[in-house]
Amino acid sequence: MNDRIYNQTREAIDALLKAERTGLNPVKLLVVGASSSEIAGGVIGHQSTYELGESVSRAAIDMAREHGFDVAFQCCEHLNRALVMERAAAEARGCEVVCVVPQPKAGGSLATSAYRALKDPVVVLAVSADAGLDIGLTLIGMHLRRVAVPVRLGIDRIGCAIVSAARTRPMLVGGERAKYQDE
Repeated sequence: MNDRIYNQTREAIDALLKAERTGLNPVKLLVVGASSSEIAGGVIGHQSTYELGESVSRAAIDMAREHGFDVAFQCCEHLNRALVMERAAAEARGCEVVCVVPQPKAGGSLATSAYRALKDPVVVLAVSADAGLDIGLTLIGMHLRRVAVPVRLGIDRIGCAIVSAARTRPMLVGGERAKYQDE
């Protein structure tokens, strides 16, 4: 495992959890997408490195256990960006389980390492997460709740990969007479 990537991932997740903005949903489910190729300084999908995927997945799993949230790991486009997560978390959310086992070249190093590290892993089609961490521009947005709010983390790269993050909030509905907080 690469300690630098592990520590940078933990730092990014910690900053995401601490993001303070009015009305953000609490983080009960975090979606993580990562390109080990981008982390290594290559082009997404061309230089998969299992050790780097393992460092990211281990950091996210450790943070989830320490802070009491669930985590879902996005597979690559060869598995239609399905996600790896614990069976109990998937069942609690009513996620549709699919039959596949991620591999480094079909699912990606992150999803493969997460599948191997989780206690009772399953792959699901989609989630609706409260927060997301995207390492290497893997396009996790489809797995966030409807109203995503970008979060600046203070760390903009993990390895060589660009990092972006978001938290979500409830939708504001109504018109000019609507109130969004009790007075």
